[in-house]
Amino acid sequence: MFDGPDFPKSLDEEVFNAWLENGRLSKIGYNYLLVIWDEYDSKYLPVYVERRDEIGGYETYKSSTGRESLVASYDLYSESRIV
Repeated sequence: MFDGPDFPKSLDEEVFNAWLENGRLSKIGYNYLLVIWDEYDSKYLPVYVERRDEIGGYETYKSSTGRESLVASYDLYSESRIV
């Protein structure tokens, strides 16, 4: 996943699927998975949020100047991409 010049590096699909499953199994009741790029550690991180309005708290990868930036967000249950 995330292959191509628009992304810093690819993400293994098995890792991504595990992130989706972990979010669905959480007792907290998350609804969304955010795929975050950590610039300092040069790796993707999963962030789970309950509400869609929480997604706006992250700068997108292309416009970010900070350490963490949003690469994509997904609905945990439909697995559809939101951003």
